[in-house]
Amino acid sequence: MDRLHFLTAGVPLRAGTKGYGRGFEIHDEMGLDGLELEFVHGVRISDKSRDAVIDAVKNSGKIITAHAPFYVNLNAREAEKVEASVERIIETAMVTNELGGYSITFHAGFYLNQDAEFVYNKIREQVKIITESLNKVGNKIWIRPETTGKATQWGDLSEIIKISKEFDTVLPCVDFSHLHARYNGFWNTYDEFASIFEQIGNELGQKALENFHAHIAGIEYSAKGEKKHLNLEESDFNYKDLLRAFKDFDVKGVIVCESPNIEDDAKLLKDYYIGL
Repeated sequence: MDRLHFLTAGVPLRAGTKGYGRGFEIHDEMGLDGLELEFVHGVRISDKSRDAVIDAVKNSGKIITAHAPFYVNLNAREAEKVEASVERIIETAMVTNELGGYSITFHAGFYLNQDAEFVYNKIREQVKIITESLNKVGNKIWIRPETTGKATQWGDLSEIIKISKEFDTVLPCVDFSHLHARYNGFWNTYDEFASIFEQIGNELGQKALENFHAHIAGIEYSAKGEKKHLNLEESDFNYKDLLRAFKDFDVKGVIVCESPNIEDDAKLLKDYYIGL
């Protein structure tokens, strides 16, 4: 990546029912850089949408990422659920790669009241299957387990970094709002944000800072963690200091805005970042 790109989590709301083609026009009008495909219930995209995405990538330089379906748990107790989760992630990677995408992300699983090391090893086994399956067909897209917003979910920062060390095509997706919610208001100062970049750079190398994938949104949380996304200006999330840290560490890659008003907050983030 040559710089930091600002994406919407899905098609801009202003597009209404007009789909990806109109969505990319709105990106152009607002100066945004692309979007994250939201495969919520399954990896499905129509031929018309597929053509619009490929055209936007090839002819307009748009950046595409994807979020795998939410029905993923690589630590499920039932083997068939684990297998289905692996397949959904592989399918997301295959489709996104065909569309010219940059990386994919997913929520890896839940602890289910099990020992954290046991859960890590089980998820690692499945990530190994995923990466080996993709490598066999020459698919080198970045595979990114995401930091999660509740203590019941596998995926704190140290776990995401640890698993990224083990596979060439795995890097973190850092959802800064999830970290803020997971730890009930922490991870919200410049020094805390800087420490995240320092830890990732020290443990994963410069490539991780030059190929970054982040999620940002306002967020509501309780003692149990994430409750729901909010617009940035309606939350206590300190996006300004976060963007200062992005700038100071010269991080390159993508920031995906997941606020309810996705395109407005994506533009807010990009305008503030450019103004630094």
